[in-house]
Amino acid sequence: MNPVTYATIDLLAISHNLAVVRHYAPHAQIMTVIKADGYGHGLLSVAKALTKADALAVARVDEAIRLRKAGFKQRLAVLEGFMSREELDAFVTYNLEAVIHCAEQVGLLEDKKDLCSLSLWLKIDSGMNRLGFKPTEFLTIYHRLKACLAFDAIIHFMTHLANADDENDPKTLEQIKLFKKTVNPFKGACSIANSAGIFSWKAALSDWVRPGLMLYGISPFEKKTGGQLALKPVMNLYSQLIAIKELQKGEAVGYGGTWVADKTMRLGIVAIGYGDGYPRHAKTGTPVLINGQRVPLVGRVSMDMLTVDLSLQPQAKVYDSVTLWGDGLAVEEIAICANTIAYTLVCGITPRVIKIEL
Repeated sequence: MNPVTYATIDLLAISHNLAVVRHYAPHAQIMTVIKADGYGHGLLSVAKALTKADALAVARVDEAIRLRKAGFKQRLAVLEGFMSREELDAFVTYNLEAVIHCAEQVGLLEDKKDLCSLSLWLKIDSGMNRLGFKPTEFLTIYHRLKACLAFDAIIHFMTHLANADDENDPKTLEQIKLFKKTVNPFKGACSIANSAGIFSWKAALSDWVRPGLMLYGISPFEKKTGGQLALKPVMNLYSQLIAIKELQKGEAVGYGGTWVADKTMRLGIVAIGYGDGYPRHAKTGTPVLINGQRVPLVGRVSMDMLTVDLSLQPQAKVYDSVTLWGDGLAVEEIAICANTIAYTLVCGITPRVIKIEL
């Protein structure tokens, strides 16, 4: 039975987007960020398309264990590190790389004796004020970590850029300068650039880059789409017209009757709603594609359905395919219409939407 509402995941598009990363950062190794179920695209599917990446990165230990149990052998970093002795044991068992960002993690390492093979990334808080050690704490933490490891073990360094998506914000260069000043005297690989950093901040291109959003064909910049950056969309979200209504002038549509027809018209009912992850707050006028042409959403999005004005598609009929975002309709545009960001849309697709690998 074919699903009415489904998403296709284009693995070749992921490979293409990885090549774009290599174009912008030709001398860096690439740690591809596939946290949050591969940004909603499917963790294992995305990892399958990234076998040529130098390393993978996830947020949490359970994501990393799932990848190891599925057979992925690449270097694998956990960006939130470990927060218990049991999680630390898993890092050793599954050969995971830990990001160290708080004193409690250092204490756990000091209590454990068999750490010779553990690879560590020491995170510097250069201005994000989220995870990581301030530069004033760096020396003390670095020497405590070195005392935990074999004498020849190398600690690597990373930071995270807070404002890199604003190409005119001076804070990014300030962060980069502070990070480099802090770690330059020490041996170890460095990682600074996220997707926005890869595109726009050459000073952020160090030993390793950490692309996330761009791998999925989505722009990290507010006023650009992935297509404008030569990226290809990975997720295409589809549904179907399941009913067509004849609406008279003055009749209201949907919950609350927030939209009223100003003429006699045809209304299409599409089998997708916020129960599938489509944004409830998408406003009237948000575009969808029917037969490759745009029609506007009207009224409120409900749990299982949304409604569209078919005035521009008089030939539309029940069972016609509907594109909610993907090829021909950038997810970034839908995000703007819903007063959100593209991250929340692709990460928010619910389990009842079948994902089909291409």
